[in-house]
Parts: sequence; C-alpha cells; structure tokens
Amino acid sequence: MEEPGTVYFTGTAGAGKSTLVRAFAEWMKNAGYDATVVNLDPGSETADGVADVDIREWVRLSDVQDEYGLGPNGAQVAAADMIALKIFDIKQAVQELKSDYVLVDTPGQIELFAFREASKAIVDALSGDRSVLAFLFDPALARTPGGFVSLLMLSATLEFRFRLPLVNVLAKSDVLTPEQSTEILAWSDEPGRLYEAVTRDVPTPDVQLSTELFRAIEIMGPLGGVLPTSAKEGTGLEAFYQSCQRVFAGGEDLEPSHAPTDE
Repeated sequence: MEEPGTVYFTGTAGAGKSTLVRAFAEWMKNAGYDATVVNLDPGSETADGVADVDIREWVRLSDVQDEYGLGPNGAQVAAADMIALKIFDIKQAVQELKSDYVLVDTPGQIELFAFREASKAIVDALSGDRSVLAFLFDPALARTPGGFVSLLMLSATLEFRFRLPLVNVLAKSDVLTPEQSTEILAWSDEPGRLYEAVTRDVPTPDVQLSTELFRAIEIMGPLGGVLPTSAKEGTGLEAFYQSCQRVFAGGEDLEPSHAPTDE
C-alpha cells in the first residue's frame, strides 16, 4: 500500500486551521475517501477525541507548565521539542488507521512549527516527501496590501524552510465581500496589481517596507495563486483536494475507499 499523502495546515494564529482541517476531513469522507486527522498542537483547546491521533495523549501544554514551572511561551517551546521525541509513536498510530490522506493541524503559533528544527525532523519522520504544506491566509490580514505581502513573505519562508510543495489558501473567504475577494485573488494572480496597491498610499515606513518585501518575493519566483475556501460554507474544498492530488498523484483522482454518502 502506498504511503498516504500528508497535508500540514499552517498559518498565523486565528487563521482557521483547525476548522478547515475538520471541514476538509468531512468533505473527504462524503466524497468516499478516508482521512486521518492529527492534532500536533499540545495547547489546543478543542475537546479531546476530535482528532483521530492527538499529541495531547503524549504531550499536553498544561502538564508541561506544571511539571517544569514554565509560563505559556516557555512551555510551548519545550513542548514543541518533546513532540519530536514522540513522533514514532504518532506515526505508528497513523499507520494503524490506513487512510488515504493524513491531515495535520499544526500549533496555533506558526513560529513553533516554522522555525523549530524539531518540526523539520517531525515532518521527515512522519511523511517525508509525501507532504504538502497548506498555508492559510487570514482574511483579516489579507484584505490590505501590506498584510497580504506580509503573509506572502511568511508563506515563502515556510516553503524555503521545509523545501516542500506549498498551497496558499485564503481561509474564511465567506467573511469577505465579493469585491474584497476579487481584489485579493487579483493580487495573487497579477503581481503588477499588487505592486500598484502597495504603492498607492502616501510613502510611509510601512509602505516602503511592504514595497521592499514585495520586490524580494518577486525576485524569488512566481507569486502563485491563492485558493479561496470557506469551512463554514464548504466552498473551495474540492479545488484544494485537486491541488493536493496534483502533488501526490500528478492530478489523478483517488479511488474512493467506500461509496460516497448523501450527507
């Protein structure tokens, strides 16, 4: 049996990672595919039992704080490294479920996933090359030119750090007006439109910084599109699946594991 494709959902705190993971898992189930949900956030506040494999069975943030006398930030850093020590237990639990896809909900603080060496070791051990990074653009930030450029820089940094295929996802697109969505998608598809938007305002240090960041990103290569999704409305999930399949199977669809439901 071929190794499952593993998708790591990343993004800034509040971008909607956990909600999108659950919505995509439900979409896959209804489409006839099996998906295993893995929670890698030891400080997650979701109820136990929501994820199929939950790091909190081995490492829980509150326990780390109590045992080592650490504050929330120090405990997060310590827990991130502890997770790497448990990765083979997690991998065994995932393999026992024999799913088509593994959907990984990463910690809410993106720096704990993006900039810890332990995270690279976790990805290598858990899924290796059968991996895709999904970077979620929070619409609260993406709706302004400067915020959009900042998110592009974070996305590019993540791709550089892990050297893995990456899909940029506009999460919670339902909270945007049609005009805002159209503008954001135009920025992602047409660099010239984004540059015009960034330089539209009177020059300030923030505008100047956004302009320089844009130029740096443009030099690195094509900006790539941003895929709009809504976990609330269930939109964009099939397109997201197709983007992942282009990486895992060259665009070929999975054979359904079971008959699709009518739910």
